[in-house]
Amino acid sequence: MTTVDEVRGAAPEDRGPRARLGRALQHGGWFVAPFLVVYALFLVWPLVSGLWYSLNETNLAGINTEFIGLDNYREALDDGEMWDALGNTLRFTAMITPLIVLFAFGLALLAHNIRHGKWFWRLAFFAPFLLPSAVLAELWRWLYEPDFGLLNHTINHRVPWLLDGDWAMFSMVLATLWWTVGFSFLLYLAALQSIPGHLYEAAALDGAGPLQRMWHITVPMVRQITGLIVVLQILASLQVFDQIFLINEGGPNNETRPVVQYIIQQGFTGYRIGYASAISYLVFLLVVVVTLARLWLVRNREENVR
Repeated sequence: MTTVDEVRGAAPEDRGPRARLGRALQHGGWFVAPFLVVYALFLVWPLVSGLWYSLNETNLAGINTEFIGLDNYREALDDGEMWDALGNTLRFTAMITPLIVLFAFGLALLAHNIRHGKWFWRLAFFAPFLLPSAVLAELWRWLYEPDFGLLNHTINHRVPWLLDGDWAMFSMVLATLWWTVGFSFLLYLAALQSIPGHLYEAAALDGAGPLQRMWHITVPMVRQITGLIVVLQILASLQVFDQIFLINEGGPNNETRPVVQYIIQQGFTGYRIGYASAISYLVFLLVVVVTLARLWLVRNREENVR
């Protein structure tokens, strides 16, 4: 074991940055080096290069690149179509997030308290989450078909699910809810299983009914999971693209076109990589704000508990 005297008596070169790096590599640095290389290659470098592209007028080929500073950002802030796409994304997020929380919590309560066939219900609720987005799109396009789709046949009424702007966003929310609720359901189910049973027993002895036990015990005990699900769902919804594009390609008159689809159209259809990068960083800034707001709320809550 190295003593204080040995450290004090070490040569200056043994205490320099190169020496510290060598000791770090000896103590596991080589094990994390492959991850750091992949991290830098596929995350750090794209972030840096994307930021540089956003300050230039460039195309897919990277030729005739011209540095224009913040002009792309100014154009994005004045772009009505960008704001419409961002508004669609925010509307989708506002609609899907509370539904995910309510349905996931309800399904978790059902799967947790049901006596027979628990494995079947858990599998049934979680299975749609495992489907690829292409399979989801084909399934729900058939369900939404106005003439012979299963939904219209069931309700015996011709509803233009994907053809009418008033129904298009609701259709995307309904398909996404069925597809993604399984993940949040699994988180809630794990949280419910971790609640001590003696809390319910003590409440029952005090005369609390099922609703009172759920409101005063279950809901507070899963509050942290609820906050996590809300943040994860908001972050996922702000980046929504797959199902909306595959089901109706943004809807009639772009009524459901999300901002990610607009970015792709600008970058790979309009060949404006710099402008698409600028919009991407504006969306990235929105995601960072949501994340920091969540951290701030959690920190304040912990301080209030203390």
